[in-house]
Amino acid sequence: MEPTFLKSILDNDFYKFTMQHAVIKLFPRAKVRYAFINRGKHIFPPGFAGLLQKSVDAMANLRLTKDEKHYLYHYCSYLDPTYLDFLQGYSYDPSEVHITQEGSEIKVVIEGFWYRTILWEVPLMALISELFYKTNLLIRLNDEAIKSLTKSKIDNYNSLGVSILEFGTRRRHSYDVQVLVNETLNTFGSQSFIGTSNVHFAMVNNKRPLGTHAHEWFMFHAAQFGFKMANLISLENWTKVYGGDLGIVLTDTYTTEIFFNQFDKKCSKLFDGVRHDSGDPIEFAQKVITHYTKMGIDPKSKAIVFSDSLNFEKVKAISDFCKDKIKMSFGIGTNFTNDVGLPAMNMVIKLNDTKPDNMHWQGVVKLSDEKNKNTGTPEMIALAKQVLGIK
Repeated sequence: MEPTFLKSILDNDFYKFTMQHAVIKLFPRAKVRYAFINRGKHIFPPGFAGLLQKSVDAMANLRLTKDEKHYLYHYCSYLDPTYLDFLQGYSYDPSEVHITQEGSEIKVVIEGFWYRTILWEVPLMALISELFYKTNLLIRLNDEAIKSLTKSKIDNYNSLGVSILEFGTRRRHSYDVQVLVNETLNTFGSQSFIGTSNVHFAMVNNKRPLGTHAHEWFMFHAAQFGFKMANLISLENWTKVYGGDLGIVLTDTYTTEIFFNQFDKKCSKLFDGVRHDSGDPIEFAQKVITHYTKMGIDPKSKAIVFSDSLNFEKVKAISDFCKDKIKMSFGIGTNFTNDVGLPAMNMVIKLNDTKPDNMHWQGVVKLSDEKNKNTGTPEMIALAKQVLGIK
């Protein structure tokens, strides 16, 4: 059995690069640990860790090409030229990734400087997913069936008149399936498909990459500045780096309720909108509309990016509710890139521990709007809830 090899250093979600740029500027000495979580209790066959290790080792050979650098310079003017020079000289260091296997369980831990290790999460998950299907000899739908299925989906979204994004890199069935999906979306989605979070595929299709930041941005800030100040300082630091660019905010690291209590008028006006990633999407939309109205801001001038396990039925229900109330777009992941006639994997790689400059190692916490998406030790979760006044 052959390992799987990535073809481009840009085969990653855009928010990893935007956060890396910000970390280099603000937290160059911070260290972190990430860990793989097998939520779906998937069974990995003997030798899986060895194949994954070979795939990881090969990533050390990836480099940003001149054409890729030119693409980023042209489409992402808010990324400093010094960062693009850094990225051109950057290479993955496989010694930062520790992979072991006991029976059918694998353990993956990433550790090192945050500015370096931040790029591992998404491609590692993509490799784990592709190798899982390959090593278990699971047969997917053929290419024509995948293209036909994707076309029927984008035809439905076209009929709704909504904006659709492809967010499916981390849990894709394979690179080849993501190629098929993006080709089909670009061919038939002119009315609704606006692009992808995958920088490599955005470049291939001559589109602007899409994304802003992830939960780890807020989780790190909580470790350095405390739970009560995490949201506010996270937003201030994001503004310090990007001004008014990349203005979609993730709200649910410490519950949306807490976030909106701290999302003051200045921030509400400055940022373009918010991203929904957990909890009931209709309830979330109503909270967002109510918040902007309370701030004296026309909700129709703002946007929500919905991105939580979406399919056509969910998108239609959300669209029906939000229409003529607030702008909206929909980031669809697994339903595009891993709907191939096999059960999709349920896994994550999450930030576990941080070591801010001149501080000790400490665990981090995420308090999602869905209880089963909380991460952190029970003690740290309890502490965060106590500090934030969450019952």
